[in-house]
Amino acid sequence: MSKVYLIGAGPGAADLLTLRAARLLAEQAEIVLADDLVSADVLAMVRPGARVLKVGKRGGRASTPQDFIHRLMVRYARRGKCVVRLKGGDPFVFGRGGEEIDALAHAGIEADVVPGLTAGIAVPAAAGIPVTHRLHTHGVTLVSGTAGEGCEEPNWQALAHTGTTLVIYMGLGRLLNIVARLIAAGMPPDTPAAAIASGTLPGQRQVKGSLAELPARVSAEGLASPAIVVVGQVAALAKEMDCGAWQPALRSLAA
Repeated sequence: MSKVYLIGAGPGAADLLTLRAARLLAEQAEIVLADDLVSADVLAMVRPGARVLKVGKRGGRASTPQDFIHRLMVRYARRGKCVVRLKGGDPFVFGRGGEEIDALAHAGIEADVVPGLTAGIAVPAAAGIPVTHRLHTHGVTLVSGTAGEGCEEPNWQALAHTGTTLVIYMGLGRLLNIVARLIAAGMPPDTPAAAIASGTLPGQRQVKGSLAELPARVSAEGLASPAIVVVGQVAALAKEMDCGAWQPALRSLAA
């Protein structure tokens, strides 16, 4: 029986993979179960002869059931294959990596997690936004804008009063509702906010403005998922950049 690797593919750009992730994909992977958000450039790093299975999960679209993904991992591991579960961002940040680790443990299969650069940190950086800044905020809160089936809605009233930067994953489709709930909970309508789509990729697009006007700006610019929404004083620091200018900002994360 082989081991299953849960690998974070980072926010999109292939050169943001960790060295360990790149080596495993290029040298050891035999079966790769890849999310929709994994870019074509990352998939091109998979070694020749490996089998790549698309097991995407996207809001509002036909998605691969999570239980089926669990069964695939277990099936191929029991056949002695080196299995890679390849996820956008980091496996343990809104990646359902915890559920997959539990499923593998229940089946008696060893798992190894290879962390990735999560979009909630990297994508704002690609737009020139530091999610923490000692002059503007004392912390950052990562939250999903979409409640999973059977899960409660995030407590937007509490989140409106954290005093931290809010980084919202999977929130673009519900942006109007989220903004309305934050403002109703007492967050000032003029709070800076930004939305960044296809972060770190050549097609990256971003808009910024006040919290109240962000949904209209997103709609006017035609921004589409995948996207990250940032709410807080640091969002005012978002810059207009050409498609390669994010790289120095991201490199500074590793300094």
